[in-house]
Amino acid sequence: TGREEARTLAEKEWEQLGIENDFMFGKIMRKPELCQELLEAIFPEMEIGRIEYPEVQKSIAEDRDARAIRLDVYMRSSSETVFSIEMQVLNRGNLEERSRYYQSLIDLQLLDKSVDYKKLNDCYVIFICPFDVFGKNRCRYTFENLCLEEKNLPLGDGTTKIFLNAMGTMDDVSPELKSFLDYVAGKKNDDSFVKELDNEVRKVRESKEWRRDYMT
Repeated sequence: TGREEARTLAEKEWEQLGIENDFMFGKIMRKPELCQELLEAIFPEMEIGRIEYPEVQKSIAEDRDARAIRLDVYMRSSSETVFSIEMQVLNRGNLEERSRYYQSLIDLQLLDKSVDYKKLNDCYVIFICPFDVFGKNRCRYTFENLCLEEKNLPLGDGTTKIFLNAMGTMDDVSPELKSFLDYVAGKKNDDSFVKELDNEVRKVRESKEWRRDYMT
């Protein structure tokens, strides 16, 4: 039957599922230590601090009529910096606007009534893509708000948006991050973090519970 054929297809898909799949990525990033290693590869110059209890598939819907979002991985460091990391497989041509919307809904979660705006956490919205959003062949594109008249004057609003391109060839990221991006692109290597991730991918595939979740 059609249902049986679909299930067989899903079973085959499960056996080949890699970290570039958002379901798999979310299951792997449930471990704080793996989240921390990934952030340290993305931000080698930053003191990340301890990551505790990352939220996987975190839903945010502030208004009944507004479009809700579901974040692949949402976490805070011990320094209260907020990170949202998305594995984005398909290029729908709207990631720039999507990053704006994600940032706005995350901010609504961060500030309670009567709390000063200065209390807003620094926030990074990060998309990991197996395609080049901007077509400049970079592995990393980082955006902050800057003054057009004074190019060296940042707005300083604490928001940063980062787009990582697994297909990039430019030498513009750390070796650790390049190894991770190569892994996302399907190229295994001897990097210790990549080996950890690959081992975790195998564990997820062996889980009957998560296989069932994926099928449904």
